[in-house]
Amino acid sequence: MININDIKVGDTFEEVIVDNLTRTQIVQYAGVSGDYNPLHTDEIFTTQVAGYPSVFAHGMLTMGMTGKMLTNLVGDDNLKNFGVRFTSQVWPGDTLTTKAVITSIEKNSDNVLVNFELVTENQNNIPVVTGSATALI
Repeated sequence: MININDIKVGDTFEEVIVDNLTRTQIVQYAGVSGDYNPLHTDEIFTTQVAGYPSVFAHGMLTMGMTGKMLTNLVGDDNLKNFGVRFTSQVWPGDTLTTKAVITSIEKNSDNVLVNFELVTENQNNIPVVTGSATALI
């Protein structure tokens, strides 16, 4: 976790959030979330009916993995605001890395709010999620 005495605006934190995403992980997420959209779970439907090259991950799976990076960084109870925009699909075999950059630090008498700009990219440096977050440190 970060320490308020060791950070400044512009600091960047990076973590590989998944290495070689598997179809099994995608299907497991479908089971946990209850989202059985065949675009995520049925290879034949996805390729032959919908015309995609393969099944692909749920956006919320990618958001959840991105969020886990943030809670690793600031602690589970300290993440106060987190929002993303899905910018590209995530495919089986992708490796995703999240970068969080501190954009501001707001100090008052009781606490410190740290704002982050986020981007999660695949192994080809293509952003798949962008967003922002605020944490109480």
